[in-house]
Amino acid sequence: MSFSGNSPFQNMPPVVKNLIIINAIMLLATFVLGSTKGIDLNRIFGLFYFESPLFKPFQLITHMFMHGGIAHLFFNMFALFMFGRVLEQVWGSKRFFIYYFFTGLGAAILHSFVNYIEAQSIMSSLLPEQIALVKSEGTAIFMQGKNYAHGGMAALNALYNIPTVGASGAVFGVLLAFGMYFPNTQLMLLFPPIPIKAKYFVIGYGLIELYLGFTQSNSNVAHFAHLGGMLFGFILIKIWQKQKNKFY
Repeated sequence: MSFSGNSPFQNMPPVVKNLIIINAIMLLATFVLGSTKGIDLNRIFGLFYFESPLFKPFQLITHMFMHGGIAHLFFNMFALFMFGRVLEQVWGSKRFFIYYFFTGLGAAILHSFVNYIEAQSIMSSLLPEQIALVKSEGTAIFMQGKNYAHGGMAALNALYNIPTVGASGAVFGVLLAFGMYFPNTQLMLLFPPIPIKAKYFVIGYGLIELYLGFTQSNSNVAHFAHLGGMLFGFILIKIWQKQKNKFY
């Protein structure tokens, strides 16, 4: 999509610019270290389920700078550039920085909560011995490129050992903020190439993510992380509005 009017590539503000640079560097480092040293940075800085032995608290932040590939990085950074730069110019860099990381953390929190519900559902169908086996030996098995033949054990082991990466949660928060503060701005979709107001685009995207979150829970896309970014962004904006900080 694109904005009508002046080129969006002018006067990139510092927070958006540095976020894009850091994300690009981290993807390059992931490729280089993975191919030369056999080090998978996504398994260090990606966000693991909080009961996984691989979970570290810093992953709540670092997962926002990791991506699964060039296309994943491009679409997130393109959206951040298109919408984030406008918000940063209006809010100022400090407020945008706070908002970006607040929504990213919110995305991680909701995603982790949904994972917890999923884990509890899986464990309810397993014997205590099977759960203990997954927790004690599952990571080593997964690192060998293997998994359990038992469906429930395999699902639980995957939940424990597959990290979540990407800035999508924070980017969806940015998208939500843009739709709230510039609701009637005309956006041009690429597919199909039709104009749409920002408020309708945001509402539509949110409904799609909600639908996919419930119907495609086994996909490799963290739909509830996207929704978490939007939800926490909405909450923070409402808090700011109650503090009578006016934005134009």
